[in-house]
This record gives sequence, structure tokens and C-alpha cells, in this order.
Amino acid sequence: MIAIPDRTPLPRKFFDRPVLEVAPDLLGRILVRTTPDGPIALRLSEVEAYDGPNDPGSHAYRGRTARNDVMFGPPGHVYVYFTYGMWFCMNLVCGPEGRASAVLLRAGEIIEGAELARTRRLSARNDKELAKGPARLATALDVDRALNGTDACTADDTPLRVLTGAPVPSGQVRNGPRTGVSGDGAVHPWRFWVADDPTVSPYRAHVPRRRRG
Repeated sequence: MIAIPDRTPLPRKFFDRPVLEVAPDLLGRILVRTTPDGPIALRLSEVEAYDGPNDPGSHAYRGRTARNDVMFGPPGHVYVYFTYGMWFCMNLVCGPEGRASAVLLRAGEIIEGAELARTRRLSARNDKELAKGPARLATALDVDRALNGTDACTADDTPLRVLTGAPVPSGQVRNGPRTGVSGDGAVHPWRFWVADDPTVSPYRAHVPRRRRG
């Protein structure tokens, strides 16, 4: 177990900023998932920003739907979506309210509750792989659509909350293209990660899925 430097929940005003400010500032923060079996804490090491109406890669680029409704605020809430018919991915909504933007949580280091995360990630070869990628992160933390819309800014014992932790110095932050994003959104260097961190997932460019004959 690694000591958490600051267990103060991040305030809503932290998220009520442009997404390109929030995303790199989330590195080093602590995500706590409380489950009936016990808590799991994760230090964020990799994220991606999605900027709603300005971003062809965003789920909210074409407007509000039942699926992306949480992205429109209020800030500091959790947006969970289902992808490829098998995986969940988790985002943190940014402000201002009414303008959809969110940060995809791509990877992190499990610093508390690793024994519980291992029961959900049996294929992980070591603890560095427990949350190495957005679907693996959600699986390790037992995140699904039932948590969509959860307020992550509360101090109570809620299912998900984000703590201050220890923000990463700017000199250790790297950025580049987002993983698997196609079209006009592929050019945005809006993936942020901690340099030389072994929990960061490998970059993969978008590859079109072929239809089966």
C-alpha cells in the first residue's frame, strides 16, 4: 500500500474549467472506488481530453443524446459509456455546465486495494497492468453504467470520488495524439501522460474495423 499524500476531495471548481486545463492537471490525482468488498484507490497516470462541439472525436460533437447527456454537466460528475459491445470506459465531466467536455481516464497505478483489483483482472501479468488502458481501468475498479452520473466531488463515502493526491510537475507531463481516434479528431495532441510511468498504455493509431465477409 502506498500512502496517499492528500485525501481532500477535489472541489467542483477544479472541474469547472476548460477541458485542456483539467486533463493534464488530473495526472497524479487519486480516484477512489468504494465497493461492498472494500475500497480501491488509483493514481492517475494517463488521460485524454474530449472537447465537445470543437472536437470530432467527442461523443458530444453532434449534440446532446440520451447516451452523452451527463457530459453536459454539471462538472465533476462521472460519464461512463459502453464500447465494442463488451467494455466500459470512465470519464470525468468538465465545465462550464451546458457545454459538453470530459476527460477519459486511460490508465493509473493501483495504490490501495490491489488484491481486490486482481480478482477482476485475472489476465494482468503484474500489478502495473491492472489499470493499463481505459477498459482495464474500469474493469479493475468495477465500473459500469450504473455509475454513470455519479458525483465525484463529494466528501462522503460515495461509490467514486477524486482526491487531491499529488499533482504531477509540468516537466514530467507529456502529450501527443489520442489513442484510436480517427478523422479530423486524430490530429489533436490531447492525450496526456506521466513521463516514463510503467502504467501508461501504449499508443495505438486508429485502425478501421473490417467487416467480416
